[in-house]
Amino acid sequence: MNDSKNDSPAPAEATFDAMGEAKSLLRATRSAALATLAEGYPFASLVNVATDYDGSPILLLSHLAAHSRHLAENPRLSLLLSRGGRGDPLAHSRLTLLGRAEKISDPTRREGLRARFLNRHPKSALYADFADFAFYCVKLERAHLNGGFGRAAAFDADEMLTPLDEAHELIIAEPSALSHINTEHADVASLLAQAFCRSAAGRWRVTGIDPEGLDLAKDDEICRVTFPAPVTSSTQLRQVLVSLAAAARRGLSAAEKLGRHGI
Repeated sequence: MNDSKNDSPAPAEATFDAMGEAKSLLRATRSAALATLAEGYPFASLVNVATDYDGSPILLLSHLAAHSRHLAENPRLSLLLSRGGRGDPLAHSRLTLLGRAEKISDPTRREGLRARFLNRHPKSALYADFADFAFYCVKLERAHLNGGFGRAAAFDADEMLTPLDEAHELIIAEPSALSHINTEHADVASLLAQAFCRSAAGRWRVTGIDPEGLDLAKDDEICRVTFPAPVTSSTQLRQVLVSLAAAARRGLSAAEKLGRHGI
């Protein structure tokens, strides 16, 4: 007779999607530790962060802050992104970004970054237009993911950033799409957050759309929903949102049925 213990297959290890985890941290983290160089020493501070359409980090910094003076002398920086969680902090994923800060002075470019940043951080509108504040875009060079114990990966900027070559129509349509979804279909944002981020229902809103996904926010909580395939037009956006909403409804309905049966 065969020993059933020996015949039992070993449990399969969960696949570690390093790129997916890295991009999730990049897109769905609200704040970061910013390290600049001060007289040869790393100088760490805390900043709010958003992302441009391609994933490049956006910062809103005061000229009076020490880190702004450091960047004026040397634009090299590092950003540490971590969502944290319960238990040992080192058991949770974190992403280190290396790049150079570019202070944006062009009015059109600044307005685009301002919109993306304030959609993520609406309270920053109180001071975003003060004369001593400026928007910076980080020119990403490298990234390092620590996915928890025994899990790590390194990426070049080209691997981390989202291609925008064919996404001009989507970028132009984003402001109207955000307004339409958040006013006419506010329930969809909550539905997607519940289904794809396992978050509680509530007043979720879409804060940003890019070819690879959309960002949702409720109070201090952020949710990233990744599209099954890149989206480059408003027509494709409508189609994928309809598909995701339908899948979300099916998933939540199935979960409710299981709950009613005590499973």
